Amino acid sequence: MADLDLTADPVDLCAALVDVPSVSGDEATLADALEAALRAQAPHLELLRSGDAVLARTRLGRGRRVLLAGHIDTVPIADNLPSRREGDMLYGCGTSDMKAGDSVIAHLAATLPDPRHDLTLVFYDCEEVEAARNGLGRIEREHREWLDADLAILGEPTNGAVEAGCQGTLRVEITTSGRRAHSARSWLGENAIHKAGAVLERLGSYQPRSVDIDGCEYREGLQAVRIDGGVAGNVVPDVCVVAVNFRFAPDRDVAAAEAHVRDVFDGFDVRLTDSSPGALPGLTAPAAQEFVAATGTTPTAKFGWTDVSRFAALGIPALNFGPGDPNLAHTRDEHVDTRQITEATAMLRTFLAP
Repeated sequence: MADLDLTADPVDLCAALVDVPSVSGDEATLADALEAALRAQAPHLELLRSGDAVLARTRLGRGRRVLLAGHIDTVPIADNLPSRREGDMLYGCGTSDMKAGDSVIAHLAATLPDPRHDLTLVFYDCEEVEAARNGLGRIEREHREWLDADLAILGEPTNGAVEAGCQGTLRVEITTSGRRAHSARSWLGENAIHKAGAVLERLGSYQPRSVDIDGCEYREGLQAVRIDGGVAGNVVPDVCVVAVNFRFAPDRDVAAAEAHVRDVFDGFDVRLTDSSPGALPGLTAPAAQEFVAATGTTPTAKFGWTDVSRFAALGIPALNFGPGDPNLAHTRDEHVDTRQITEATAMLRTFLAP
């Protein structure tokens, strides 16, 4: 088992975390190392192990509780371990998404024994795979009280900015039907792929909304992401399916978003295949306002879906804030600017220090 020094420079700690492989479903070694390090170096924290998630918290009786969360799993390794340094850049699988954020959280857990607010730290598993395996879902089901907080900060990569809330997402399949025939006698059939042209026309003319919520502008989008049809090179196809993804602003719930998509495609066969609600910015919460002031940044909307949605569904204001460029996540040359790790640590310390 790797020995982790949580009190070390967070940049060095990030490299140490990266050097412990933790592809989704195989996080046990890293979870063991984090648990052992927290027990040895942060005796002021109460600990809980849940599967391959490690949770810790203070019980100081403060007026507010802040939860810092980060997933410890990565996508599959792409010949990008062990980590390596090149100037201010640290390269390796998971550097940006999101072991840089994890290093900040773990370092503060060990070096802030008397924070201004009570702290809960959540290092969880299986974020990069299907939602049913997500460690936060298991924690919610089995240890719900550990997620109670006045503010949750998810250490996803945001280039050190505050990104508030997140978009919701849903996918539908739109099916057009025809009648099979030999392509040499096409007049005897009806081409389902041709009928799908009307679906694409509606998408091409669609005007998405931009919505301002708490000063953050969320831009919606409705896009075809896949099309399936055809039987053989000499057959008029009788079925075509267009998959459509709707990214919607968090002022809509899933039901309203689905109703909107069905309205856009009125007259077509529309089937909902999956959905996840968005999260409102939560910037009016006192703890969120205090945190934003401590960072000295201007919050922007989060484009895309993150686990802040899970906290918002529990009535907990949640923000995204962490070092790393999200555009580098999952890439072969994934890396993080180490200066962002240092700056994010300083910002969170300003917020949390007594």
